[in-house]
Amino acid sequence: MLDKVLIANRGEIALRILRACRELDIKTVAVHSTVDSNLKHVLLADESVCIGPPPSPQSYLNMPAIISAAEVTDAVAIHPGYGFLSENADFAERVEKSGFTFVGPSSEVIRLMGDKVSAIKVMKSHGVPCVPGSDGPLGRDNDENLRIARSIGYPVIIKASGGGGGRGMRVVHSEGALLNAVALTQAEARAAFGNEQVYMEKFLERPRHIEFQVLADNHGNVVHLGERDCSMQRRHQKVIEEAPAPGITDKQRREMGERVVAACAAVGYRSAGTLEFLYQDGEFYFIEMNTRIQVEHPVTEAITGIDLVKAQLLIAAGEKLPYAQKDIVFRGHAIEARLNAEDAKTFMPSPGPVKLWHAPGGPGIRVDSHLYSGYNVPPNYDSLIGKVIAYGDTRDTAIARMKMALAEMVVEGIKTNAALHREIFNHAAFRSGGLDIHYLERRLGLK
Repeated sequence: MLDKVLIANRGEIALRILRACRELDIKTVAVHSTVDSNLKHVLLADESVCIGPPPSPQSYLNMPAIISAAEVTDAVAIHPGYGFLSENADFAERVEKSGFTFVGPSSEVIRLMGDKVSAIKVMKSHGVPCVPGSDGPLGRDNDENLRIARSIGYPVIIKASGGGGGRGMRVVHSEGALLNAVALTQAEARAAFGNEQVYMEKFLERPRHIEFQVLADNHGNVVHLGERDCSMQRRHQKVIEEAPAPGITDKQRREMGERVVAACAAVGYRSAGTLEFLYQDGEFYFIEMNTRIQVEHPVTEAITGIDLVKAQLLIAAGEKLPYAQKDIVFRGHAIEARLNAEDAKTFMPSPGPVKLWHAPGGPGIRVDSHLYSGYNVPPNYDSLIGKVIAYGDTRDTAIARMKMALAEMVVEGIKTNAALHREIFNHAAFRSGGLDIHYLERRLGLK
């Protein structure tokens, strides 16, 4: 077993990793910026190291500082969580070359699957359906780019190969707007990701966002843990996730699961990973792979009984998966609501001191949050401050429990998006399930 793990993250996911380490009797090292010394996981960790000032490039994105912290504390492994450096192949490589275990895939696989163009090529070669597109990066030949768009059919979407989080993409509805859109997206990609490669895909008008969770060890064993529906989004940012996805049949789950497992086995994947798809008219289309733990992993844990973060740590320690695909059983339904420190109507961030925090409880309710009364939410990072997860035997029960949890929860001193969640869970359309990724923005009048 790993003796000591450095947690290269902050907030709720850092606390989640610490708890998993405690269960496995692994010592923990928390790294933090100067503004984060009062984070809950920093206060609970066996050791803590300040790695820089509040700006992320000087702290949580500071590779030398993080590796130095691992060296001075004699940590043997580094868990990147999600966000920050979690999908940075260069960071994973530096961790490996420095003699530490990276809790995640190898740097080579992160590099392969983190680039959307190469990931699509890999998936296509293993029979995973993909959105019709350019089958590679777009060049500077304007006539060729126009020809590709005509062959795909408008509308099309231009995407940055190294993009993520909803950035680096532009929808084009007519030929006259194509060339300018390609140039603009290339420029944005170069500035934001240091990689100006972009590619083109068919833009699906009203798809759902369905993703499959996989686990793979170092011994060639790969399983999938079913799918999640992440279609409730605003500006490409997930708001609510659930598992299983409404309307997906056992046959579809089995067929797609077999394909993603085969593809992950072929590339030598290890650790937890998520393959994301657009789903429309009964068809799945692969769009990208996240080579890390997901924010929404608790809903999969709820319906499978498998602790994904503990699984990551055990895999990193070299252990084999203790179950085969036939052992994975899906029970009940789980829904997660992301709690952000932001105004529920304007979505403006709302940092500041938390005067009172009361977490909800009751049957089937789980809260993953680093909040506590007196904690000060800094303005320097993502506004996610927690997640409320509701589980029930049926989707209706999970929704009812979520509504009770949101009514019980108390956060004073800062604004949160809890009111938006309460509104969504009262929507008749949401209760019916199977909504597309543009539903929430239409509902909010943003589209």
